[in-house]
Amino acid sequence: MINGLGVAGWGVGGIEAESVMLGQTISMVLPEVVGFKFTGNLPQGATATDLVLTCVDMLRKRGVVGKFVEFFGPGVKNISLADRATIANMAPEYGATMGYFPIDENSVEYMHLTGRNKSTVETIEKYLRAQGMFASGQPDPDFSGDIMHLDLGSVEPCLSGPKRPHDRVTFKSMKKDFNSCMTNKVGFKGFGFDAAGAKKSKNFVYEGKEYTFNHGDVVICAITSCTNTSNPDVMLAAGLLAKNAVEAGLTTKPYIKKSLSPGSHVVTQYYKAAGVEEYMDELGFTTAGYGCMTCIGNSGDIPPEVEQAIVEGDMVASAVLSGNRNFEGRVHPNTRANYLASPPLVVAYALAGSVDFDFETQPLGKGKNG
Repeated sequence: MINGLGVAGWGVGGIEAESVMLGQTISMVLPEVVGFKFTGNLPQGATATDLVLTCVDMLRKRGVVGKFVEFFGPGVKNISLADRATIANMAPEYGATMGYFPIDENSVEYMHLTGRNKSTVETIEKYLRAQGMFASGQPDPDFSGDIMHLDLGSVEPCLSGPKRPHDRVTFKSMKKDFNSCMTNKVGFKGFGFDAAGAKKSKNFVYEGKEYTFNHGDVVICAITSCTNTSNPDVMLAAGLLAKNAVEAGLTTKPYIKKSLSPGSHVVTQYYKAAGVEEYMDELGFTTAGYGCMTCIGNSGDIPPEVEQAIVEGDMVASAVLSGNRNFEGRVHPNTRANYLASPPLVVAYALAGSVDFDFETQPLGKGKNG
């Protein structure tokens, strides 16, 4: 995440780390640097998560394994520091060694915001400008690799799934895409169909009430991972959606496992200050702790009645999480369809109860006024 701030850093493997701890040197080939030019502004309704999933899709297609990616261009100044960190933090998902944003006014503002001495910050900025390392006012860099381009205005709300971080699907196409996955060989063909080729369903009883489980029904909705939970914009959007939903009288199915595991205690503080924590709790998104949790597969068990229905009916159950990785079997062994989404979309899908859902034409639920 430091790369969003202009501090260059990347992860190494366990073997490399151990060798350095024991006093050995490690070597690496000087990586190729691919330029990624941003222009324009994000449209209303598009979040940092939508932007990063778009970048992951593009960079995976380009192939940046073992390379550095540097984001530049006039659009960068329109991307907040939190949004930059979200993009930089998903470098492993788009395959790069590092995704880097150069130092500019945002970096200086961060130093002021976090209480650095004013004269020290001024000295740092003067030094960086004198060295030609301050991005603002500089010509575009010469990159050793090629240059990619994205108009931020073209970014649409989207998710990634059902099995890989770069399987991007637009929000408006989700229902259609999920159903195509049910019938093609790269999706879930052969699962949960009867002899006539119709999709099966499975009834089960939970806490004394009968439910019908259909393909695509969600059993896990988790707001998790430092990538998104460190971004106040998307986190507060989730909180506001929860507030509006509760006030309208909407609720979620009780068997859906909902959790909130932000990367920082700061989230709890601003949730309380914004007055949305009680509404997140009301929908079931109670803070389970601080850290990766569902993002690294630590989702815990789902209710045994639900698990039994999934196994016996050979059902394609879904999980929606604001994490980084959604490989089959990683989130939970019984969720075949796993989608990465922004925190507000996690709340939306918890309310909808299924990824086989069209938000354009179907109501999110029935409110207390009917």
